Amino acid sequence: MVARTAPKRVESPTVADAHAAIACVTRLTELTQQRRVQLATEVGLTDQQWGVLEEIATEHFMPSLFARRRDSSPAAVSKILRQLSDKGLVVAEIAAGDGRQRRYSLTAEGRRVMARLRTSREAAIQELWLTLDATGLRAFTQFSQVIIERLERYGATMISKKE
Repeated sequence: MVARTAPKRVESPTVADAHAAIACVTRLTELTQQRRVQLATEVGLTDQQWGVLEEIATEHFMPSLFARRRDSSPAAVSKILRQLSDKGLVVAEIAAGDGRQRRYSLTAEGRRVMARLRTSREAAIQELWLTLDATGLRAFTQFSQVIIERLERYGATMISKKE
């Protein structure tokens, strides 16, 4: 005789559960941003300067697109580029084929700064994330992706309702 088990009842979360989860995500975001600022400060940069350096390192950097994606002004991005240039971390050249455009690239010092940032970041990942349970970390990632997709859809729905 085979024993049958009753199907597990899935419990719906409460509003308190949702608020607790939102508080955790908010705190995780704050701490992640705080750590990013610390890393940037260690190498004499602001978080914004680091973001621009990262983009320049990809070799697909366009100041106007960067400004749009970051909800920033082109003037603010230009200011950061000047700061990075003054620090000797980036250089601007006239783009081949279009003299109106500038092509930005990292200097040797800029590459060293990015390497130091990468090393510090990897050390933190090693200590903080890679010591976690792999199954739990993967479950967290999958669950986070579900929430991200839901937030994106919900946000898009709210925008379309306003139009």
